[in-house]
Parts: sequence; C-alpha cells; structure tokens
Amino acid sequence: MVDQLNETERADALDALPDWDYDEGRDAITRSIVFTDFAEAFGFMTQVALIAERADHHPEWTNVWNRVEITLTTHDAGGLSQRDLDLATAIDSILDG
Repeated sequence: MVDQLNETERADALDALPDWDYDEGRDAITRSIVFTDFAEAFGFMTQVALIAERADHHPEWTNVWNRVEITLTTHDAGGLSQRDLDLATAIDSILDG
C-alpha cells in the first residue's frame, strides 16, 4: 500500500511543483495546460499515458480541443502520495522537454 503524504511532505512537494495547484477538498494536485491545437494536446496525453501505464498510476484528466485538465491523487492512499509527485514531475519534464 502507498502512504499518503503528511502535511510537511505535502507542503515541500507543492513548493517543488509551482505549476500545480493543491485541491484541499480532494487532497490532490491539479494542472491545466493549453496547447496550440488538439493534435498537440492529444500527443501530450499519449506521452503521459505511456508513462502512467508503466508506473501503474493513472491520472484523472479531461481534454477539450487544445486544453488538458489533470488531477493527481492516490485513491489507495486516500490522498496525495509520492506516486502523484513522481507523475507530476514526469509530466512537467514532458512539457519542459
């Protein structure tokens, strides 16, 4: 089982992920990303899907044309875990790449 982050771990993690917002009600992190068009957004989602599948940790997300909304939380842990931070970091790497 994966452990939920404690308050200090969560605060430190959020400092390291400035493009992500904390959803206190869900103990989750969220990010909204706008791309040039649908193809670019879908290409990004495909890259994330491959990473998520290898990690066996899948985002909650939606795509409307050029916009992708992502929510990361670990249901088994009851909230934010290291798995979410790792996936958020990988997502940021794709966007920075």
